[in-house]
Amino acid sequence: MVSAAVTLPPISSLPTVDDETLKSVLDALFEPSADLHALAILSIRAAPSFGSYESLIKYVGDSMSQLAQSWTVPDARAKLHGILGSHPRLGEQKVESAQSRAEQAHLNASSGGSAEKEEEAAKLKALNEEYEARFPGLRYVVFVKGRSRPVVMQNMRERIDRGDIRAEEQEAIQAMVDIALDRAKKLQA
Repeated sequence: MVSAAVTLPPISSLPTVDDETLKSVLDALFEPSADLHALAILSIRAAPSFGSYESLIKYVGDSMSQLAQSWTVPDARAKLHGILGSHPRLGEQKVESAQSRAEQAHLNASSGGSAEKEEEAAKLKALNEEYEARFPGLRYVVFVKGRSRPVVMQNMRERIDRGDIRAEEQEAIQAMVDIALDRAKKLQA
């Protein structure tokens, strides 16, 4: 579980940190995922130095996009879905990651009475289930910052109705990159 007191080491130290430290950096920026560790750690070590966390995050995002395009590589789709599926469901009451808990807090604190909140929570739960049935192995991932629950649920409905798994993978990758960029700013502050 990511602690609320997580800080990122200087970007210049990443080539020499141990694997556990690199895993904790990836977990703090993205979400804990053995598939992401397997995809990113060796390639980060082999890459030229990163000048910023932004460049590291974009590099990892590019690696995920390459995986999404590797349809002929055995298990590529399963690995990608393992990474994208590591994100917690929106509206879940039990969220392991402190980062995700904080990011989803405003969604779970919608305005209105208790009955209205319960109705919205039930709708979100149903949308999560419908999404995961439509896109097996994926979780709906979106950068929620500044978006209300109704706006997020409308976006989820549109993406379910579109029904395009390839587009969905790309949107989820971009959302994970956007979330990681926002987290990096906060964790370096």
